[in-house]
Amino acid sequence: MKSITVDATLENLEKVQSFIEQELEASGCPVKAMMQISMAAEEIYVNIAHYAYKPGIGKATIICSVEGNPLQVILEFLDNGRPFDPLAVSEADTTLPAGERKIGGLGILLVKKSMDQISYAYKGGQNILTLKKTI
Repeated sequence: MKSITVDATLENLEKVQSFIEQELEASGCPVKAMMQISMAAEEIYVNIAHYAYKPGIGKATIICSVEGNPLQVILEFLDNGRPFDPLAVSEADTTLPAGERKIGGLGILLVKKSMDQISYAYKGGQNILTLKKTI
């Protein structure tokens, strides 16, 4: 299990993605799964960068664990921003025409579809979002 802590800004997205991709590559994660995990991680991190500390800047910690047989990837996103449970947000209605849909919700829907398990907790003043994928 390794972690990285950065200022939760869009400028650090590449650093976060590189960290996650290095861990996945080192564990022999298949390319298709890497792409799904990377997309989900980007969505979660960008949401933290945009909303957690608005209008200020705070820290985000990403913990990556890749282990087991079958391979299981666990990503934890931690921030001390305002409490926000993305799983409580109503899902985007993809059956409606694009012009009739509410703004927002598509990103977390994509995360839910690409990962096997997602959980959220708010403990000790900290948002903890955990993504799991078995490969």
